[in-house]
Amino acid sequence: MKKLTSLLLCGALVLALAGCGGSEPAQNSSGSPTSESEAVTAVAGAPDNSGDEFVSAYAAFAVTTNSLKDGFWDEITANTVSGQNLSPDLSWEPVEGASCYAIYMVDLNTHYFLHWVQGDITETSLPQGYAGSKYYIGMYPPAGDTHVYNIYVIALKNPVDRVKGSVNGISPKFPDFITALDTDKDGNTGNIISVGKVSGKFIGK
Repeated sequence: MKKLTSLLLCGALVLALAGCGGSEPAQNSSGSPTSESEAVTAVAGAPDNSGDEFVSAYAAFAVTTNSLKDGFWDEITANTVSGQNLSPDLSWEPVEGASCYAIYMVDLNTHYFLHWVQGDITETSLPQGYAGSKYYIGMYPPAGDTHVYNIYVIALKNPVDRVKGSVNGISPKFPDFITALDTDKDGNTGNIISVGKVSGKFIGK
């Protein structure tokens, strides 16, 4: 009887300890926090990724948008009560030698929280709302916080197997996702021709 009682007490203790995990941020199937607010908590104390040295090795080209006003992204592009969760419009001149483009939109203040991940783009003028919900989720930083969101348009010689990463989660290996684009689906390297960038801020509501 004493042995049975001891086993029951041990089991109760294990369950109690398991129930103490409530401080962990909620995660999606990829293991990433499910919101920007949770991502901020998840990386508290970690350095901000305020630079983008991972694209500096490539030639640059100009990308323009009408979704930026005085350095801030329009509310319509945000995933907020007053926003409409529409991807920003983008346009650029065709890059010589490029057969397609890949796009990433990333929050540099939240350890690479991804907001737009899309590949196999052949157009060079994308209207507002071009990306569907599978590829884009608008900005929604914690209330009062100002975050920097960069959009990278990567010009590729050839298509790749896949554009790594998924929206609505932090991706600490994001620079590696860019590097992976430099190898096409046939294994040929030197696939990235150049990278265009648009940067803006958004204040949490």
